[in-house]
Amino acid sequence: MINIFQPSLGAEEVAAVAEVFESNWVGKGERTAKFEAAFAEHLGVGQDRVMTVNSCTEGLFLSMQLAEVGPGDDVVLPTVSFVGAGNAVASRGARPVFCDVDPRTLNPTAADVEAALTPVTKAVIVLHYGGRAGEVAEIARLCRERGILLVEDAACAPASRVEGQACGTVGDIGVWSFDGAKILVTGDGGVLTARDPGLVERGRKLTYFGLEQVSGFSQARQAGTRWWEFQISSFSRRSVMNDVQSAIGLVQLGKLGGFVRRRQEIADRYDRRLRGTAGITTPPPLPGGQTSSHYMYWIQLDPAQRDQVAADLYAAGIYTTFRYAALHAVDAYDWDGWLPNAEHAVAATLCLPLHQALADDDVDFVADTLLESVNAR
Repeated sequence: MINIFQPSLGAEEVAAVAEVFESNWVGKGERTAKFEAAFAEHLGVGQDRVMTVNSCTEGLFLSMQLAEVGPGDDVVLPTVSFVGAGNAVASRGARPVFCDVDPRTLNPTAADVEAALTPVTKAVIVLHYGGRAGEVAEIARLCRERGILLVEDAACAPASRVEGQACGTVGDIGVWSFDGAKILVTGDGGVLTARDPGLVERGRKLTYFGLEQVSGFSQARQAGTRWWEFQISSFSRRSVMNDVQSAIGLVQLGKLGGFVRRRQEIADRYDRRLRGTAGITTPPPLPGGQTSSHYMYWIQLDPAQRDQVAADLYAAGIYTTFRYAALHAVDAYDWDGWLPNAEHAVAATLCLPLHQALADDDVDFVADTLLESVNAR
């Protein structure tokens, strides 16, 4: 089976984990601090603005807590988004308000976001679909003008930039994912960054039980203290990354540039094979000033054919999917509305295999099988 996502892990990651085991410390420690510093450098921000979390979803939940979102508040987010974003809003007792998306990029435009704002909108969450920045700069300006906090779900965009600025740092809070289906993989884990370092400082306590003094071992160095005693500032949970994940992350971060270059080569090959083909719509070119992480490559087909084409590809040993199912159609969110661009995209879009381990022959096989299926309809 040609997988749609696949990590690239090898001997260097194994060696890094072995060093952690030999240190006899596998919890959050020195390597996690080093990974935070390295990721901050990658983003071009200060280390005081970056913290690790155990998943991107936890970062989204934490962002809503840091934004003090609660009952009576609305949070605008694109309906084509990950369920973790919708759950993060609803878990605070707030109302998710879903906005439409551009029918080809599947990212929300500034106009889409503005149309969904209400008098009680407290925050906006945007997803960088497939690794593309979209209109995040314009959305950020809109949010600043309205006094609304902007959260960037940059799970798909670890190396994406707009006018040289890293996605995830354009708004007020950004979150990233390192799970097994992402580009930079640590198994699980994530990062949260904030424009205000004070939010990160507060976030560190919220991800470790609300403890005022995190390390009794460090406190023990001070004479005259009872280092086993503690105080808490909130009723919080434990949701940190550890040194095993961080050691893998440091190796993967060093490879990220090469991963993205290979993914771009694959996307370009798909473009050459598929662009201009009757019955297949490929992603539009990137706007000037933007770079993509090329997390996903998607095509759009006649909705009456899309599911059968996916079945044909699967029968040939090619796994495809559609991400992300429209959240406004999820009954639990109790949303009543029609979003025409998203409705079309959800019915027409199919994501093709894209990961750095794909060989050119694999890409050609996917393209050939796709063309054969579409031409047979």
